[in-house]
Amino acid sequence: MDIGLLGALDVRENGVSIAPTAPKPRQLLALLALRADQVVPVPALIEELWAGTPPRSARTTLQTYVLQLRELIATALREGAGHEDPEARNAKDVLTTLPGGYLLASGGGTSDIREFERLSELGYRAMEDDNFACASRTLRQALDLWTATPFADVHTGAHLAMEARRLEESRLCALDQRIEADLRLGRHRELLAELTVLTSRYRTHENLHAQFMLALHRSGRRGEALHVYQQLRALLVRELGLEPSARLRRLQHSILTATADGPGAPQQYDDLAGVS
Repeated sequence: MDIGLLGALDVRENGVSIAPTAPKPRQLLALLALRADQVVPVPALIEELWAGTPPRSARTTLQTYVLQLRELIATALREGAGHEDPEARNAKDVLTTLPGGYLLASGGGTSDIREFERLSELGYRAMEDDNFACASRTLRQALDLWTATPFADVHTGAHLAMEARRLEESRLCALDQRIEADLRLGRHRELLAELTVLTSRYRTHENLHAQFMLALHRSGRRGEALHVYQQLRALLVRELGLEPSARLRRLQHSILTATADGPGAPQQYDDLAGVS
């Protein structure tokens, strides 16, 4: 089974889609696929589908949705089978009823979320080893797995919505580290367009603004780097009642008192360590 959740729902058995078109069965499949190879308790499935106000027939309706998914799985197994195999999986092997819940068996297939997490971890280890070229390449591969927001075409209840937030935070962390790796590799000018977009999207994210400031400064655009700081400070004070962090203020002071290559200029990305 191949599971795609970092964007539109795409779950395939033997290369054939098993994603239903009806909203609630899609929602059910998304949660089962998210927890592939784990038992998902019936109460969690009911909470996801009916947001704490389930109908009296919730368990019966859930069973109906499971049967609908199994029909799609059975069709996929038939279409994807090249020949009769007495040991081949059947629909109940793929979507199994177990005490207390249901389990979607991936059969050792792929999952874009698991691959993203694997590649991200490799990228973080490369950063720790100061292997910035490997970190940049690996984290870029992880981020390329994303095609849109998680579960983009699925109605999300409490469980999927919480997981979507966690995944978005993980993506932002991987993005932050990939940009840091690129900065350490001296790719300042290459990053300017991307950071322009990111700082507009994440208007109070200090580390992205710090990265933008450094990229501008290292590109010989010190005035613009200082303007980024002033804009961020005004926004933080106006909307949150906060001053920028001490580390960001030190970066601003370092840029303010230095020429691009003169004394006091931030020579390494270490100036930004810990800014968040």
